Amino acid sequence: MKKIEAIIRPEKITETIKGLKYIGVTGFTVSQVVGRGKQKDTQGVYRGKSYKVTLHPKVKLEIILSDYMVEPTIDTIIKSAQTGEDGDGKIYVYPILEAYNIRTGQPDVEIDDVKQGGRS
Repeated sequence: MKKIEAIIRPEKITETIKGLKYIGVTGFTVSQVVGRGKQKDTQGVYRGKSYKVTLHPKVKLEIILSDYMVEPTIDTIIKSAQTGEDGDGKIYVYPILEAYNIRTGQPDVEIDDVKQGGRS
């Protein structure tokens, strides 16, 4: 199992979720975050006063899935979230050593709902 963590532009979340559902990835967590990368600072105005924006709003997707779904999921996120501009985000992949179902208390060895090619 792997964990994919993707930081993307907020305006790309709907398109990205649609792409994930299309390939059969239905379980994920979405969080609103702020962060800093190569994207330049911008100016904002609040109640007539100008201020510098150094942390940019982003959305973080966290997805735990079987190894065979990692590459299609990464490809889908890139195709759905990419604009070609600084600030498009990052994708990280982590190994998952164990997962447990809280309801049953049992180890969860088939973490995703996707069944493919002979898997039971």
